[in-house]
Amino acid sequence: MKELTTYYTKKNILFKNISLIEPKVLGSRKKIEIYTATDIKSSYWAIFKIDSKSRFIRKNAQELLELYEKLKEYKDHNFKYKELVITSPLCSKAKTFLQENDWRVRVDFM
Repeated sequence: MKELTTYYTKKNILFKNISLIEPKVLGSRKKIEIYTATDIKSSYWAIFKIDSKSRFIRKNAQELLELYEKLKEYKDHNFKYKELVITSPLCSKAKTFLQENDWRVRVDFM
């Protein structure tokens, strides 16, 4: 979590509150870190961090949207910002698909 907060601090985004949600709670077995956060302007963020060696493809993007819907139900909240922070290679179709669904994709993480 420390590296994530450091990353966003360098981008001039400060969080008042940040918490980790276990994927198991949402019924997922994926190796993904899910964070919910509140910035200093009281905007709510859903941050999904993926660190894998394989390419992130369009199918994975669809699964990510389904996981986000489960997170909305679990937290009973609609998030203003949805972000994917990724270190693995990213398929251009997956990136386009996520951006069409109002996601921010950050590939420059560490």
